[in-house]
Amino acid sequence: MIMLILNQTDLIPASFILNGIPGLEDMHIWISFPFCSMYVVAVVGNCGLLYLIRYEDSLHRPMYYFLAMLSLTDLVMCSSTIPKALCIFWFHLKEIGFDECLVQMFFIHTFTGMESGVLMLMALDRYVAICYPLRYSVILTNDVIGKVGLATFLRGVLLITPFTFLTKRLPYCRGNVIPHTYCDHMSVAKLSCGNVKVNAIYGLMVALLIGGFDILCITVSYTMILRAVVSLSSADARQKAFSTCTAHICAIVFSYSPAFFSFFSHRFGGHTIPPSCHIIMANIYLLLPPTMNPVVYGVKTKQIRDCVMRILSGSKDTKSHNI
Repeated sequence: MIMLILNQTDLIPASFILNGIPGLEDMHIWISFPFCSMYVVAVVGNCGLLYLIRYEDSLHRPMYYFLAMLSLTDLVMCSSTIPKALCIFWFHLKEIGFDECLVQMFFIHTFTGMESGVLMLMALDRYVAICYPLRYSVILTNDVIGKVGLATFLRGVLLITPFTFLTKRLPYCRGNVIPHTYCDHMSVAKLSCGNVKVNAIYGLMVALLIGGFDILCITVSYTMILRAVVSLSSADARQKAFSTCTAHICAIVFSYSPAFFSFFSHRFGGHTIPPSCHIIMANIYLLLPPTMNPVVYGVKTKQIRDCVMRILSGSKDTKSHNI
């Protein structure tokens, strides 16, 4: 028994080597520039949104509280991966400790699940705002928003935590080089010489539970929204009602499009699509939504646009009570 424990301990590596994008090592320095630019835009844009929502009275509404959740989630999601990827590209700092790898894995998968959950909550927010406008502030109180936000976060934590234990229990005897820019669950598990079937099944189950449930809620919400908008008698009213959903629809497209590509390409195009394409799309999945969400909401949302213009114009009155 003692020898078995010692052998199991010996098969847990002290660290992994993140090899970046396989097949494109010579282009790492060039790939790093768009990655770095997008990351800077993501950090500045989302921090700017959080600042505006915190200090602008006109943005103290449910829609913007959910947007603040999305911005915070985006910041954590991209900051969990891109700084390490840039260290790989620029300084060849590829080593990552075993426990550090598990922590990174936990944050990545927890907050990608959180991203999906917040997009679902924002769809429900738009449904209530358009279908029950007179009861909007009564239904979505600050207390309710806080509880559903916490529930979404806890859902991610409870479903993703087993990943770390399932990965830590595995023996690793196939080297310690991960052909990726970050510690993805199955990329790490594939280095194991043990049985990873449980990891694969549980990973698929979590993806279906989180993604499937959220997509179903988003679909139902927008079906009800579409029915309500079509029933409006005025064309201007229909356009105004649906325009409030434009930014959210763009956020859904930016988030789910690379996710669907990665999901289906791994299962149906694994032998025809180069590994480098999988890795690039995996990074885009974590980087594109944080980059584009603040841009889209800044352009499409009049209240945010007005706040930004007022600040840029140097207006002393930085607080607005006009909705």
